[in-house]
Amino acid sequence: MNKKELSQLYFLNREIEEQQRRLQELECLATTCTSQITGMPKARGVVDRLAGYVAEIADLKSLLDLNIKKCFFELNRLNRFINTIEDSQMRMIFALRYINGLSWLQISFSIGGGNTADSVRKAHDRFLQKQ
Repeated sequence: MNKKELSQLYFLNREIEEQQRRLQELECLATTCTSQITGMPKARGVVDRLAGYVAEIADLKSLLDLNIKKCFFELNRLNRFINTIEDSQMRMIFALRYINGLSWLQISFSIGGGNTADSVRKAHDRFLQKQ
């Protein structure tokens, strides 16, 4: 595996977060729509905004469900790869980086033992070059 393949879970999670934010925004727009005042003349070209929001919300929910399923598949694939690594410290580095999404500095603090962010990153890079 290379860094791009390993980072897919991170990017899927960011995409899911963005879709959830957009869904929340659309639901807010759909619930705050004002009702039509009866007896007033109607302007040309007025469309039912609520119906448009409902359709967009349904589409976004189906995309969100699909991405969540992809996320679970990607998590399983990463776990299978990480479990094949023999060195326990390297397994920990990969799990903290690609499953938990920690920075190199946070990983070095979690591992301890005087490791720096650069030493952890370089060990990671050397491991991937051997693969």
